[in-house]
Amino acid sequence: MEFKHVSVLLDETVSSLNIRPDGIYVDGTLGGGGHAYEVCSRLGENGRLIGIDQDEFAIGRATERLKPFEDRVTIVRDNYVNIRSVLQGLGISGVDGIYLDLGVSSFQFDDAERGFSYRTDAPLDMRMDKRETQTARDIVNEYSEKELFRMIRDYGEDPFAQNIAKHIVRARSEKPIETTFELVEIIKGAIPAKIRAKKGHPAKQTFQAIRIELNHELDVLRDSLDTMIDLLNPGGRLSIITFHSLEDRIVKNHFRTVENPCICPPEFPVCVCGRKSKGHVVTRKPILPTEEEMETNPRSKSAKLRVFEKTGGDE
Repeated sequence: MEFKHVSVLLDETVSSLNIRPDGIYVDGTLGGGGHAYEVCSRLGENGRLIGIDQDEFAIGRATERLKPFEDRVTIVRDNYVNIRSVLQGLGISGVDGIYLDLGVSSFQFDDAERGFSYRTDAPLDMRMDKRETQTARDIVNEYSEKELFRMIRDYGEDPFAQNIAKHIVRARSEKPIETTFELVEIIKGAIPAKIRAKKGHPAKQTFQAIRIELNHELDVLRDSLDTMIDLLNPGGRLSIITFHSLEDRIVKNHFRTVENPCICPPEFPVCVCGRKSKGHVVTRKPILPTEEEMETNPRSKSAKLRVFEKTGGDE
């Protein structure tokens, strides 16, 4: 099956990295290799790109796409939360740039059998890494009503989370919920018709919540930010594209904290907590897609790019 993948905020992301021809860069969410291709095209023979992805299919596509640069590319099947051990295994102690394109890639959504989309009927899967055993089906059929409510409320931000959880539990008491369309119909039944008519697809927020829960997406992001910043060489940059408010809030708040980590009371004349800034936020406001990009690639509409630059040489 052939997929068309359009990289979001492509020029903006690559430009944000201030690429040096002899630098070392890490693509933590390699996907189809769209951003990686543009990074590699700016590297000289001594430059290097490390691509990380947990999706076997993505690695196959990216490997093919990056063949013209195979002398400067290393691809590792892993989760970017393990970026430190990945780099240590390659004998790399510091890099000049790291970038992430979070969320689900276009070809993961478009491959119906992956179960990410609420628009096509497929088994409830949603695994980004097929080596994992737990699937979306397991969550839907095994989580308690309280756990389902918490997940849909926190990760889907759906005001009808409690009712959706109740409907899921009621439906599965008759038979296991097996497919995406079965779940979509259950969610529709939990949301009043007059509300469904005014909002987008009724299942969008619940599907997002299940995917985030299953793949631990927000935990992985939180657990990786400090490590990625610490791995940057002085002047190196961390560029992150987010697609919903939960991700963006984590990135925005963390960047602010590492820029101004002091916890001393404001009335103290000097800092005594000893916490030092690791750098500065390059993007005071996030970089957004242009009107032209949003027209040609509708999936870019919710994208935001934030950039942090490492400073100092005290590490």
